[in-house]
Amino acid sequence: MKYSLLNLVRNSFSYHENWQEAWSSPELKKEYDIIIVGGGGHGLGTAYYLAKEFGLKNIAVLEKGWIGGGNTGRNTTIIRSNYLWDESAALYNHAVNLWEGLSSELNYNVMFSQRGLFHLAHTVHDMQEITRRGYSNHLNGIDAEILDKEQVLKKIPYINGDGRYPIMGALLQRRGGTARHDAVAWGYARAAENLGVDIIQNCEVKGINITNGTVTGLETTRGSVKAKKVGLVPAGHSSVLANMAGFHLPINSVPLQALVSEPIKPILDCVIMSNAVHVYVSQSDKGEIVVGAGSDAYNSYSQRGSFDMIEHIMGPLVELFPIFSRLKMLRQWGGIVDVTPDRSPIIGKTPVENLFINCGWGTGGFKATPGSAHTFAETVATGEPSKMAAPFSIDRHYSGALVDEAAAAAVAH
Repeated sequence: MKYSLLNLVRNSFSYHENWQEAWSSPELKKEYDIIIVGGGGHGLGTAYYLAKEFGLKNIAVLEKGWIGGGNTGRNTTIIRSNYLWDESAALYNHAVNLWEGLSSELNYNVMFSQRGLFHLAHTVHDMQEITRRGYSNHLNGIDAEILDKEQVLKKIPYINGDGRYPIMGALLQRRGGTARHDAVAWGYARAAENLGVDIIQNCEVKGINITNGTVTGLETTRGSVKAKKVGLVPAGHSSVLANMAGFHLPINSVPLQALVSEPIKPILDCVIMSNAVHVYVSQSDKGEIVVGAGSDAYNSYSQRGSFDMIEHIMGPLVELFPIFSRLKMLRQWGGIVDVTPDRSPIIGKTPVENLFINCGWGTGGFKATPGSAHTFAETVATGEPSKMAAPFSIDRHYSGALVDEAAAAAVAH
């Protein structure tokens, strides 16, 4: 059923009790042409684009939990594309371009809000870094404005510009912003099923079947299933599945925590990031202040918060915004991020034939969701990395052709 004003009025007569389920819960079939492992935004989006762009129908998405229960629903929803290197800029800007029309395409409101993103500079080195990145953005056709202190304070009057880390300027991307994280997963799930994709929840992969170097299927908690191609998109558990297939990934999995405050009246109409103070903050549509900082300093698969990280996040927040010092914090959570040495993703083929992988997004996975899914879908469908995905192969870690985005991703976001 298409979501529209007409259907909204029609269903109001039945007190909205007869809406069709957004997606069903089919049984796992014995065989599929393509199986995507991971029911987050990247995995569901990949299945959607495989069906929509390449006309493939016999596709399944396997999710070990529930749709939207992983990293897709455990982030701070920030979207931007102002990365330094040409390869990253192209990929993330492709994502922003898709974000701009995603609600209409999916017939589902993902609440994409281009409210603008400020990347603050507090030192001479910070100013040099954002200036270099801003010029690089201009060369790549990405909007970027380099602001001085007065311009920042005029646009964000409540910020503390003369604290322990005085503000010297900022890099502004007006096309940056936020979206509703779980709505992205729900929208892709609904659209993918409408194109014939089976979405199988509570189906954990326990083994990968390989014959003569080619993937042939999976062992799951719901039984064995055959597949001609398999795409792995499991975020923080990427290395776990890679080990099942007999190869290793240059990845560390660490928790990334965030929290939200009690709701208050609108006060912050943009997204703010600061590497030096080490915090990023925005305000949700419900009025909550959404806050995050760096990832934990240890490897873990825990999705829970910790008291020391609360202090680590609150200190920088109050440094930048003393007016938030009396806010009560309501919820805290953690996601598992998979981090590569160069802070860039891995997209493409694996040593196993017909087994593909999309991982290593670290702290920047949500913003890339549609671009990542679209690019990976082309890679899986054609059997070869797309032009946009080619620089992000596993092999770059052996050849030395790294895409080093450590500066652009210095604070988790």
